[in-house]
Amino acid sequence: MSQMIVDLPDAVSESEAKLLLAARLFEIGRLSSGQAAAVAGYSKRTFLELLGKLGVPVFDYQADELTEDLRHV
Repeated sequence: MSQMIVDLPDAVSESEAKLLLAARLFEIGRLSSGQAAAVAGYSKRTFLELLGKLGVPVFDYQADELTEDLRHV
């Protein structure tokens, strides 16, 4: 695993920066939920709950796909 050093302003904590980075990398599909949770330093369950609070969708399910699936139910 790679490491990087980032100078953060006092207004941003290390844990907040890790969470936001992990959430964004998960959102764009670069990390799985488990990988992102590890980067953020949380359990997978807690990470998924935090994604909800951040407004990041946990499932990549398009509205047209949902409509189509509901027609088949």
